[in-house]
Amino acid sequence: MPRVSREQTDKNRLAIEAASARLFKQYGINGVSVSDIMAAAGLTHGGFYGHFESKDELAAIACAQSFEQSVARWKALIKDDLDEAALVGALADHYLNERQRDEPGLGCPVTGLATDAGREPDDKPVRKVYAQGLKSLIDVLMSFSRARQSKAIRQRALARMSMLVGALTLARAVHGDPLSDEILMAARESLRAAAK
Repeated sequence: MPRVSREQTDKNRLAIEAASARLFKQYGINGVSVSDIMAAAGLTHGGFYGHFESKDELAAIACAQSFEQSVARWKALIKDDLDEAALVGALADHYLNERQRDEPGLGCPVTGLATDAGREPDDKPVRKVYAQGLKSLIDVLMSFSRARQSKAIRQRALARMSMLVGALTLARAVHGDPLSDEILMAARESLRAAAK
């Protein structure tokens, strides 16, 4: 059998990482097998251990990449001419919508991986990666305020993050019921009103 080129090996690894990030957010870390990941990447199960030592290692890598993408998306919302209220409104619209609710595999890892990260033992690498990613997003929320950073600004960012994640989690839990849309709308309006 011919050897796979280094370039192809790198492409395969990226495909595995992308597939795992999507599947982990969609079904949970424990809801996805190595076989599921490899099939989604278009590869055979046997090639997994040529790239990763364990599913735990991949989960941490996929989690980190998902957070990096979310941080980049949130930072892209920041425009110099927007005040804090407009930035919070833009984030609420971005985060609390039907697409985020209906396509968790493409959404934010805070919501998609919260339950799994919370159930992982403290020594699992995904716990630390999740915590660091969450802190990075909180930092972005804090940067929405042009004022000097303070305890009050941090508390406001934590409350906003909690409302975003809580509302999206609840909206997903009752998807298909009109309550789901009500939750998204109420949280968007509340975030906007509190930012004024």
